[in-house]
Parts: sequence; C-alpha cells; structure tokens
Amino acid sequence: MAPVPHVTRAELAQAARNPLAFIAERWTPAPRTVRRAVLASLLMNIAIVVTGGAVRLTGSGLGCPTWPKCTSDSLTTTSEMGFHGYIEFGNRLLTYVLCAAVGWAIIAVRSEKPYRRSLTRLGWLQFWLVMGNSILGGIVVLVGLNPYTVAAHFLLSTSLITVATIMFTRLREGDAEPRPLVGKAVQQLVWFLTVAAGLLVAVGTVVTGAGPHAGDSSEVKRIPLNWEDVTKLHAVLAWIVVSLTFALWFVLKAVDAPVGPLHRTRALFLILLAQGGIGYVQYFTELPEVLVGAHMLGSCIMWVAVIRVLLSLRERPLEAVEVPAQADPALTKV
Repeated sequence: MAPVPHVTRAELAQAARNPLAFIAERWTPAPRTVRRAVLASLLMNIAIVVTGGAVRLTGSGLGCPTWPKCTSDSLTTTSEMGFHGYIEFGNRLLTYVLCAAVGWAIIAVRSEKPYRRSLTRLGWLQFWLVMGNSILGGIVVLVGLNPYTVAAHFLLSTSLITVATIMFTRLREGDAEPRPLVGKAVQQLVWFLTVAAGLLVAVGTVVTGAGPHAGDSSEVKRIPLNWEDVTKLHAVLAWIVVSLTFALWFVLKAVDAPVGPLHRTRALFLILLAQGGIGYVQYFTELPEVLVGAHMLGSCIMWVAVIRVLLSLRERPLEAVEVPAQADPALTKV
C-alpha cells in the first residue's frame, strides 16, 4: 500500500485560504475530464428546466407551500403533502445536483494546465446565476406562483444555459482575440436571428403565463392577456426565426463559408422544424402535459443551437506550445 502523503500545517492553511489553487497544484485533469465536467453542467442546466416544467405541469408548484422550508414546520416534504410535495421537493433537491455539477466544472477548468482565467470566470458566473435563480425560485413560491416571477425564473435559467454553452464552446478555443470567419453582413444577419430567437423564448414565457397550466390546482393569478392571441404572436415569431435561419443557411452556402457555421445553421434549422411541429401538435390537441414538457426541452435545445451558431462565426486558435529546438548533430561534431 502506498504511504499517505504528509500534509504540513502550511499546506492546510493554504487549502483553507484557496482550496481551488491547492487542488490545482496537485491535480491536472485530462482534457476529456474537463470536457465532461463542463458538458455535465450544461446538461444539468437543461435538465432542471425540464423538471421545473414537470412541477408546473403536474400542478405541484405549491407542493411545498413555503421557502426555504417545505412547510412551516419541516425542511423536507411530509406525507401530508402527498404526491405534489414529493415532486416540488424533488425539484428543489436537484438544485444541489446542479450546484455540484457547476462546482465540478469550476474545479476541472481551474486545475487544467495551462490555467485559463476566462473559463474559471464563466464557471463562477454559472454558480452565482444558480444561486440567484434559487432565490428567485423561492420568491416564486412565496408569491403564490405569480406568472411574472415564473417567467423571470425561466428567463434566468435561459441565461444560465447561455453561459454554460459559451463555456463548453470556449474549451476548444484559445484566448486570443477572435477572428471573424464571415463578412459583416452575415454577422448582422445572425444577430437579427439571435434577437428574434430571444424574443421567441420571451414571448413563450408570456404564453405560459397566460395559458391554462398555472402550476397548481388552486386559483393562481394569470397574465391578463388573451392566450390564443399571444400564442399566434409566438407562432409568427417562430416563423420569422425559421425564415432567418433558412436565409442564413442559403447565404452561407452562397459565400462558401467554412463548414462550422454551415453545419450549425443546418442543425438549428432541423431543430426549429421539430420544435415547430411539437408546438402545432400541442396547440391543436389542447396542450397535453407531455407535449408541453417536450416543447420546453425543445426550447432549451433550440437556444443552445442559436448560441452555437453565433459563436461559430469567429475562431480563436489555440496557442501553439513552443517546443525547444534540438541542436543539429552536424554542428555538434568536433
């Protein structure tokens, strides 16, 4: 058995002051480990949106009627809270899983060699957004599932997914200044597409706030708008995003753009078609819960695809590692 390494008092003090630096000095993860850690944080950010949707769609939004405790007398759910209590409390527990995933990603990128401050900052930004969204989730419960706070909760989750997607993309890039791969006109078209997709997501939260799935079986306040009118606006925005994506795909082919932007645009177009199909089916089948949940998942995947298209318009080459030149044997002969 290998002997246990001795840890001095100075090292213990260093670990207490800066545990991340202490770990980084003693561990260098493989690139695959770092990629898996960052990907896990991205997938957990998407998963917790879907499980949050399950809470709303099962009418369990007030399964735990208060926060941070589940009930006024218990931190956890009780048998009296029934099925809805287990659903709501289970979603709260997943927040700790998300924190662990983001924490693991921070440790992995901080320990990678060479150290890249930009990646660590993105990890910490994720962490603080998770903390903020947890507090906002508690406020959602305390105000009785007010639809405006529910919408803000979803939009902040979308911001989290954005940061996680950027972090995952940056793993394969360097820290040099980005170099554009396409012309300015194409970049502007992609920014129009990104803004339209953001509006599509935002209006989708209004559709939710005005629609029938309030999140609880009791009387819950809804956004005072005609649900069908808002849904039609949402559909119009969806067609605008689809049209812009198809136009971008055509333009990229016309200008003989690199395969990266072209492939990501094609993937976005296919995702939008699938998402639109789910949207129309759920509308004409009176919003079955399973399809609404699938549409929420599709919204997250669509947004990840949009961010990946935006990031594909530039490149940041990895810095080459200088290898010391070897002496010419012919010059070393006496």
